[in-house]
Amino acid sequence: MKGDPLAQKLLYNKFAPKMLGVCRQYIKDMHYAEDTMITGFVKVFSHLDRFEYRGSFEGWIRKIMVRECISFLRKRKFVEYDDEQIDKNTSIRSNETGLELEEIQLLIDGLPDGYRTVFLLYIVEGYKHQEIAKMLQISESTSKTQLFRARKIVQEKLRAQNIIGYGTN
Repeated sequence: MKGDPLAQKLLYNKFAPKMLGVCRQYIKDMHYAEDTMITGFVKVFSHLDRFEYRGSFEGWIRKIMVRECISFLRKRKFVEYDDEQIDKNTSIRSNETGLELEEIQLLIDGLPDGYRTVFLLYIVEGYKHQEIAKMLQISESTSKTQLFRARKIVQEKLRAQNIIGYGTN
């Protein structure tokens, strides 16, 4: 909070790998994900006095990173919330031990940006549709529709790779 560069470096080194993973979930391009994470850390350092010591510190940083990713996507106009052309060629490999983290990330990366953002906010971050709608400046029903479509695409890709059966919803 006093702007000590050594303390900032220690904080950055402790949380940067996890936060880069968070940014990478939302932003496909690693360079943009890194830039967004760094911008997020600038906000963390400049707003440390706003941490209220409720909940985890890591969770507070994560929330800043997610909002930074959404801001990045909005500025780049990467997020579209209408019907988009879905890349049917994106696939994942399966092995006998199940999906690896990288394979899951590829599956999520194959979703159109709008679908992916809502999917991650709802499934990974645990936000409700009302909160997602407010964050993304969309209607609640659009959030629900995007999640439904994202889930459907994920299920179709998993079925195509024989990872889940056709009886799974």
